[in-house]
Amino acid sequence: METKAPALLNAVPPYGHVIVSEKWRNSSFIQNLKGVKILFENELGVADFHLANKICILYVSECDIIAANSYKRKLVRYRNASSSFQKLVLVENTRLSEQYLSIVQKFVVFDLGLTLLPVSGQSEASQLITQIVHGDSRENPFRRTSSSRLLDPVVLSLVQQVPGVGRVKALALLQHFSSIRQLCNAAPSELEPIVGQAAAQQIHSFFNKPTAAGT
Repeated sequence: METKAPALLNAVPPYGHVIVSEKWRNSSFIQNLKGVKILFENELGVADFHLANKICILYVSECDIIAANSYKRKLVRYRNASSSFQKLVLVENTRLSEQYLSIVQKFVVFDLGLTLLPVSGQSEASQLITQIVHGDSRENPFRRTSSSRLLDPVVLSLVQQVPGVGRVKALALLQHFSSIRQLCNAAPSELEPIVGQAAAQQIHSFFNKPTAAGT
């Protein structure tokens, strides 16, 4: 029985940053990401990377392709996951995997309707991500949306004091809500698509807990 795909965390990193799934922390992939700042997050859902221009990336490795069944299930979950991001798939095209590339392309592009870019390996994928980040940051990096005004270090630090909210979730909240007041008054149902059910309840409880008077 197929389970419903969870929502991807809709966290938009600041310009010049990349949000990376925790599973990549000690990989050569990360070592090759030059000139960008990395934020690790273990709740990106199926996605591996979030970029500031609202692109999320799933990386399909040579091993994934040769294993066959697992990568298809992962791609379906990725396609079905609720997200406001443009979804991009990077696929390793190596001597071992190239014989399967046409099958993968058909499945990703025609069956799932996703964008696919073949790469020779993690090094080329890192260079591609770096180019996207740097190319995007040259275009008015501080004037994209009014919400960027909220990315003040003091405000960011304040939101991170809420139990269950780290830097990545704080950034996602400040990208979505135009003021701290709006965030404080948000219902759990408004918070859940951004940070997940458990964190949404914690945030709502934090801002709406009764204060003790005169004690």
